Amino acid sequence: MADPGDRATWGDGLRFGFGTLSVLRVRVRRWDRAAGSRAMVSAPAVGLALGAAAAGAGALVAWRAGGPLGAVTAVGVLAGLTRGLHLDGLADVADGLGSGKPAEDALRIMKQSDIGPFGVLTLVLVLSAQIAALAGQFGHSTLRGALAVLAAATAARCALAWGCLRSVPAARPGGLGAMVAGTVTPVGAAAGTLGSALALAALGLFDGWSVLRLPLALVVGAGCARLLLGRCVRRFGGITGDVLGAMAETAATGTLFALALLG
Repeated sequence: MADPGDRATWGDGLRFGFGTLSVLRVRVRRWDRAAGSRAMVSAPAVGLALGAAAAGAGALVAWRAGGPLGAVTAVGVLAGLTRGLHLDGLADVADGLGSGKPAEDALRIMKQSDIGPFGVLTLVLVLSAQIAALAGQFGHSTLRGALAVLAAATAARCALAWGCLRSVPAARPGGLGAMVAGTVTPVGAAAGTLGSALALAALGLFDGWSVLRLPLALVVGAGCARLLLGRCVRRFGGITGDVLGAMAETAATGTLFALALLG
């Protein structure tokens, strides 16, 4: 554990991000709020790396076996590379919000290991939407499908910084949510999103119209995640690790919906 007085570097943040947001074996040298802040701002880099792996696998399968299987492969690889962390958070938040109980009871429901009917229904709908949207993109071309995977994975991690703004408290002590809650400035969150949008625009040059579609879809996805954040803060009093995971999946799904609607 580093001295809390030491200033965390971006390298500390990237190690923190890859170590907590992926299955990659990374030595996390600092586990504190300073490193957590850097990790949330730089989380889109994690999304680009994981998205690149999923996009490559999905494009290969789509090329050989068609868009629908390519879409399933991409979604499955992303889930595997994160241990299903964000999907688990999405299901827990759905159960908490759907319970209709006071904040304390809802948070207790979210912490339980089982998944209730709201969580199951939400997972089915979200995964179906992601696969259907990606199947359409891969059906147009393997390149467009791969870019859509990259956009969704990046947007998901952009959402994390917005969930950790200094104005947003933790809903309960302990856990990853409390570690990173309130650590990110609006400038930091905006910079991460802007940098991601520019990176996607540059990649979109390989597919013409995607130079505009990808950044716009990312902004739409991040906006959807912000709407969920507002609901969770009003309902639970703040964020938890589950809320951050739900925001990530919401941003990814919103991005894919936007890409589908943009043609």
